[in-house]
Amino acid sequence: MPDNAEFLPGFRISVRDVIVLVLGAAAAWWVARIDMSLRFAVLFTVGHFFLFCNVVRMARRLELIWTAIFLVLASCAQLLGTPTWNQTFAICFLVTCVLVTLHVRSPSYHGLGWKKLNPKLPAWWAKNSAQSR
Repeated sequence: MPDNAEFLPGFRISVRDVIVLVLGAAAAWWVARIDMSLRFAVLFTVGHFFLFCNVVRMARRLELIWTAIFLVLASCAQLLGTPTWNQTFAICFLVTCVLVTLHVRSPSYHGLGWKKLNPKLPAWWAKNSAQSR
């Protein structure tokens, strides 16, 4: 945790996030002309970007786990036809549920609903901020 980290838990959104969402929607519209599965893949990944970065504020390690699983499955779906795209999305949705559950239960959870789900966060933040200085 950087020593200049400010305690700002909860949902967040920035201009950069809105730009990514708009560009993602435009990319999904464009690739729909090529393949509808790719359209959903773009929307699925952009939606996960928003969920992980803005709603649950996912730990980087968990984001990378999800990304690796999605990239392997999506590559196989596109190049080999197995698993199917529907199976890829279903598996990744289940992985999302598991990872979000793990993250929400961690002492560092600082996403949406943190006051109810992790009321000890301010103490955890103060302790870990002090250790990083």
